[in-house]
Amino acid sequence: MRTAPTILHLDMDAFFASVEQASKPSLRGKAVVVGGLGPRGVVATASYEARVFGVHSAMPMGQARRLAPNAAYLVPRFTLYKSISERVMELLRALSPLVEPLSLDEAFVDLEAGGVAWDEPSARLAGIKLRADIRAVTGLTGSVGLAASKMLAKIASEEAKPDGLVVIEPGTERAMLGPMSVRTLPGVGPATGDHLRRAGITTVEEIVEAGEDELVRLLGKAHGHGLYAMALARDDRPVVAERETKSVSVEDTYDVDIHDRTRVGLEVQRLAERCVRRLRGAGLSGRTIVLKVRRYDFSTLTRSETLRGPTDDPAVIREAAARLLDSVDTTGGVRLLGVGVSGLADYTQEDLFAQAAGERAVAEGPVEEHAAVAAEEQPSLAERRWPAGHDVRHTEFGHGWVQGSGLGRVTVRFETPDSEPGRVRTFRIDDPDLETADPLPLVLRGPDGGGGVPGAGPQAVSSVPASLPKSWSGSGGGAATSRP
Repeated sequence: MRTAPTILHLDMDAFFASVEQASKPSLRGKAVVVGGLGPRGVVATASYEARVFGVHSAMPMGQARRLAPNAAYLVPRFTLYKSISERVMELLRALSPLVEPLSLDEAFVDLEAGGVAWDEPSARLAGIKLRADIRAVTGLTGSVGLAASKMLAKIASEEAKPDGLVVIEPGTERAMLGPMSVRTLPGVGPATGDHLRRAGITTVEEIVEAGEDELVRLLGKAHGHGLYAMALARDDRPVVAERETKSVSVEDTYDVDIHDRTRVGLEVQRLAERCVRRLRGAGLSGRTIVLKVRRYDFSTLTRSETLRGPTDDPAVIREAAARLLDSVDTTGGVRLLGVGVSGLADYTQEDLFAQAAGERAVAEGPVEEHAAVAAEEQPSLAERRWPAGHDVRHTEFGHGWVQGSGLGRVTVRFETPDSEPGRVRTFRIDDPDLETADPLPLVLRGPDGGGGVPGAGPQAVSSVPASLPKSWSGSGGGAATSRP
């Protein structure tokens, strides 16, 4: 393991919710929940104001509404989130060629490989400058952890939240990890945590005291050895710039269980088409077709079929998915369906010729897909056209966002990222002066192309949590210098 804290972990703070608050002045400082708003929707992200009420990611939306009935509940705007994520990743790649994205809002960076950090002071300065640059470019905040390994850097960024920076100095890792919960370590989820708890192991130090042989007995050889090493703060995993895509898949959860076998089949065909579009968009083909079915009783079944060679042919993938469905009993009802392709490969020359002929059919959509849409229990026109939180424009009142819709009406708040909180007006859903719109930039650009945050004061300085040892250090804003 390296001897300087030059592995950086960035985690954007409550990313989806923070984007919504930055773009909607009336929601700043208020509870915001982003996710699926249907009866079976789940929370994607909750703002820190919503977390005070106990709302958290992956929680059923119904439960979130009970805990925080006055929060703003919004439908995700993934295109906007992705565009902002790309700008953040550009800043990371300016620091180092070794950037390992984990999701839209999270990544590891090897600062030493980029020559921007070689010891604790230079790593700290790089982290401070990165946070300032993210604020200037996106108007958002991110938390940064710096350590000598990926595991410790991620733990540090979690302790830095929200809007802070924490450095774990080499030589202090064991003392810092010891009193922490076993759930702190990567790979220890609820099931493993409960298994360890039943054996009397609840902290990282108790893992060390139990010994490697006991961990192997409890968890198996691979997991036991790996967990014991991490409890000793040993983590030699490198930052990997390119993470290989292992599969491409799509799935849908239905508000009402599907009982009709014909409709189940149509849904599988529609999902297969969506999967093909995503597969081709990534420039890939695959050999193994996977069907996922979650039944009425929450039991989940997967079936797979491996072809003789990789394909991105929609007809082949549809037919394979249909064959897999034939082996699944859906009599009691289906609540989730998914279609995926694994065993991925790059296109061959023959694939490219086949793609050119097939793209038109995919773009137009098969007859089955139109039939599936017609068979669905469609939401109201207002709900389909005006999702909560999405952007609209009115010919008289300008840019705004949908606060809610129903009963033939849509309510819009007219404001922009750099305006004061705006006024609310209600229109008919078919008002000819109201139309959907693209999101506005969160940060105004100056004439030199630089960014500025309208109405934002000086960057907040985050203090180190009082519970952290003195060897941990936090930081707020500042400037970095380059190595001579």
